[in-house]
Amino acid sequence: MRIRTGARPCDGFGIPASGFGLVAGVVWRWLFRCACFPYPSEGDTMSNTILLGTRKGTVIIEQTASGWRPKPIAHEGMPVCYAARDPRDGTLWASLDHGHWGPKLSRSRDGGASWEDAPAIKYPAGARYIVKYLPTPDFDPEAPVGAPEYQDATVYKIWNLAFGAAQQPGRLYAGTIPGGLFVSDDGGDSWELNRPLWNHPSRGGDLFAGDASSENTWGGTPASIDYGVFEPGIHSIVVDPRDPDHLYVGVSSAGVLESTDGGQSWHGRNRGMLMDYLPNPAAEWGHDPHFVTVCPGQPDHLWQQNHCGVFYSENGAQNWNKVSRPDAGVHFGFPIAADAKAGGTAWVVPARADSERMAIGGGLFVARTQDAGRSWQTFRDGLPQEHAYDIVLRHSLDAAGDCVCFGSTTGNVYLSQDRGETWQCLGSNFPPVYSVRFG
Repeated sequence: MRIRTGARPCDGFGIPASGFGLVAGVVWRWLFRCACFPYPSEGDTMSNTILLGTRKGTVIIEQTASGWRPKPIAHEGMPVCYAARDPRDGTLWASLDHGHWGPKLSRSRDGGASWEDAPAIKYPAGARYIVKYLPTPDFDPEAPVGAPEYQDATVYKIWNLAFGAAQQPGRLYAGTIPGGLFVSDDGGDSWELNRPLWNHPSRGGDLFAGDASSENTWGGTPASIDYGVFEPGIHSIVVDPRDPDHLYVGVSSAGVLESTDGGQSWHGRNRGMLMDYLPNPAAEWGHDPHFVTVCPGQPDHLWQQNHCGVFYSENGAQNWNKVSRPDAGVHFGFPIAADAKAGGTAWVVPARADSERMAIGGGLFVARTQDAGRSWQTFRDGLPQEHAYDIVLRHSLDAAGDCVCFGSTTGNVYLSQDRGETWQCLGSNFPPVYSVRFG
């Protein structure tokens, strides 16, 4: 069902409060909820809540009788790089990126009324990595590689969280910079480094046992520069809804890896990806997916917004196809969202280029494909088309039912209830937005 209102951008879904307007408002809200959050089936999200991780705290936006309204901000003044709700038990999670106290997790078991710190995520003694350095303009990628330099591992950033299946009530995943995947089986009360991924031959082998036994082909991510390093990071964690032991991770800058045995072994899944800046763009490693996601209803269909374009797989990441359309503006960007049921449907919010991270032509738009990337439609209704400089980060776009929501680094949050075709502003004075997730 599609509903289009005549409300102006940023008017907060105003609903008349008396007389006929009251009846109309009740009907309108019922229709809106049916469109955005229908009775759930497999792959659906049902919620009247949007969670924002922002530069200055966690913002919960709730659908009320008078429209969508933000609650008082939580974690005031603290950068929150990711916030999400565990669909199994309703716990809210926020990844804090405190400049003084360092990264930590916070959780709420009462819908955000109160929060508590979760036990810290720490690398075990002996965990090391091979140091990467930010390439300089005179960097020669074909020059001989020098002797590796080692660094004891510490958590710089908890970049992403994911939740296990219903039959794994305590299973949580956390992706970090410098490239470690952590697993909890007790609801976040303790965490363990996934050593098969950390010790993968593509990044030097088992450094707990000694020095590198292979070359480290994982590159750093610019997202780590704020911490004074240039190291890889895990920003995407995908759990196959059919099989909780089937996992994918997206790593900047390495690529996509898959495990079919619950993380006991990992294999690269980068065939078909192209990294324009490598001597061999089709190399096995060194790719930079910005975000990787899956269609829950058709989990063999995966999508990624990559540094070098949009890629799609219809066979469980065994092969990727580049489906960018630069003539339609669809190429560079950070976020991507997949439809819950239709594997060939996805949304992106494109940006100009790596060197010009802002809206294309001063106008903000969302692009959608419904045919696996063979064609893209662009939608601008309700979005600013002049003097717009927004950039939407990799975790700041989400879809649920017919609803799509995104937030930008200029503090604008937009919601569509008709699958991205028209948009309404939920607020333009939020802090810079790092993540958007329907609750």
